Amino acid sequence: MVDKITESMPSISNLGGAAQKVEKVGAGQDFSSFMKDATENSIETLKAGEAMGMKGITGNADLNDVVSAINSAESTLQLVTTIRDKMIQAYQEVMRMPI
Repeated sequence: MVDKITESMPSISNLGGAAQKVEKVGAGQDFSSFMKDATENSIETLKAGEAMGMKGITGNADLNDVVSAINSAESTLQLVTTIRDKMIQAYQEVMRMPI
């Protein structure tokens, strides 16, 4: 299920077309790298939750581990959804700005 999401998402590093990448400032990283890393971590958390749920269904995992992994995956999904909504809201706000 999670694999279908990753296949349909474009590569975050390719967004922005011909725009040049922002140079790294100090020890930080640019926004696209940050978002790419966060997306990959979120996907791994969702996959781990899904796998632990399958182990729980088959009886190969402790109930506490299953509940913990599912809660972690649920929290991650809520965070990703909130970030997506905020990014769309920011994009719409920028599009409303007069030129």
